[in-house]
Amino acid sequence: MEMKEYYPRICDRVLQNKLKITGAVLIVGAKWCGKTETALQSANSVLFIQESPQHKETAKIMPSLLLEGETPRLIDEWQDAPEVWDAVRHTVDRRKKPGQFILTGSATPRDEVKAHTGIGRISRILMRPMSLFESQESTGVVSLRDLFDGNHTIEAVSKLEIPQIARLICRGGWPGAVTFPATEGALAREYTDLLVEEDIRRVDGVERNSHRVRLVLHSLARNISTLTTAKTILEDIRANDVTINERTLDSYLNALRRIFVVEDVPAWSPSLRSKTTIRTSDKRQLVDPSIATAIMRVDADRLLHDPESFGFLFESLCTRDMRIYAQVNDGEIFHYRDKDNLEIDLIISLHDGRWAPVEVKLGEHRIDEASESLMKLRNKVDTSRIGEPSFMMVLTGGRYAYKRPDGVLVVPLGCLKD
Repeated sequence: MEMKEYYPRICDRVLQNKLKITGAVLIVGAKWCGKTETALQSANSVLFIQESPQHKETAKIMPSLLLEGETPRLIDEWQDAPEVWDAVRHTVDRRKKPGQFILTGSATPRDEVKAHTGIGRISRILMRPMSLFESQESTGVVSLRDLFDGNHTIEAVSKLEIPQIARLICRGGWPGAVTFPATEGALAREYTDLLVEEDIRRVDGVERNSHRVRLVLHSLARNISTLTTAKTILEDIRANDVTINERTLDSYLNALRRIFVVEDVPAWSPSLRSKTTIRTSDKRQLVDPSIATAIMRVDADRLLHDPESFGFLFESLCTRDMRIYAQVNDGEIFHYRDKDNLEIDLIISLHDGRWAPVEVKLGEHRIDEASESLMKLRNKVDTSRIGEPSFMMVLTGGRYAYKRPDGVLVVPLGCLKD
């Protein structure tokens, strides 16, 4: 197989910036999302922990030996030799220089390791699969940063047609699938099989039933981009596994979070003008929509004949990309729903206080409805306390980016970048 081409990642410049100010940088994220390749672009030496059992033995006896090498030194899959963590902290303290180490990991640290957080010494980057801009399928004409800075004069045309969007959902943002297009959804299915059979067992040493893992993932996939409760998911699974209980389900969900597969969208709680009750449930979401299509064995053709499922999975695709674009702008993604059933799919909230609501609509025929919802939210929030929204957007699977007479921006996902 020929050498893969490296597609530049948004995390590249985030990593470079963090290496200038902290002694070490930890890159975490789902397996196969590109952490190692991104780290290698900045590293001058590398140690692959999984390459040899001797590395793990050395880590137990004298972990500092593993840190010798030209800096920045990459320690790949460090969690397989957790003793490295403290060695990195102590070495950073001793050398008193930035940019000494890059660590990558596809699982969160064990609890006893997290007790020594490394704050001030080890900064953290959460990496996700590739956005459409990173995979070069979005034109990137519309910049999220520019929108927050007040540049709302947008005119652009997306290259993506609806059938292609269905294909991209099933392919996912896995770099291996992007650089070797022939793999298509096969790589997502292989990834899903791997996490069901192996990865979820490795995260904390707890033996988990692979059939049950598959049932949990299948239920999450069926309920993606919804506010489905844990009780409903439990009932769904019990149709095939009557012995599962709430505590067991929590254990499986937590394990999936620790390997960065489940990434629910938290609720946004703004100050409102009225006493409207805000619903605080998380919205069910996976780190990449291809996990859902892979576990359900759904291909692009089936999506095109199932508009409802297509819509939920398109929202999942938009959530993945918007999280990537918001992160580099020092922001996070939330959702909103209140007791009046006013629902806004995505709220972009920057840490400097600026915010913007986004409605996701696969088809362009519901743009008026989405704009109306955005207006209702703006009228409900207490703008004297949280400020006016920087913009209001309908994110679509359509072709054209433009500003409506009411001020709402219509932006195809295939035109957006950070």
